[in-house]
Amino acid sequence: MSDIQEQIQKERESAREVCSVEGASSGECAAAWDTVEELSAEAAHQKQKTPEKSSLEKYCDDNPDALECRVYED
Repeated sequence: MSDIQEQIQKERESAREVCSVEGASSGECAAAWDTVEELSAEAAHQKQKTPEKSSLEKYCDDNPDALECRVYED
């Protein structure tokens, strides 16, 4: 995930540079910020894919033999 954050940062810097050279209302500026927006959306999408474990799940990962972590089959 840090790779996409680094890419977002690079594209953000690039967009600022393009907008300062070409002007804030130029097509190049808009396209550069569109790229930043698309990468940000992808980062958010990837974050949603991996839900965090609950505190009980984390505890059971560390302590599989604990009473709270027993699983009974019917």
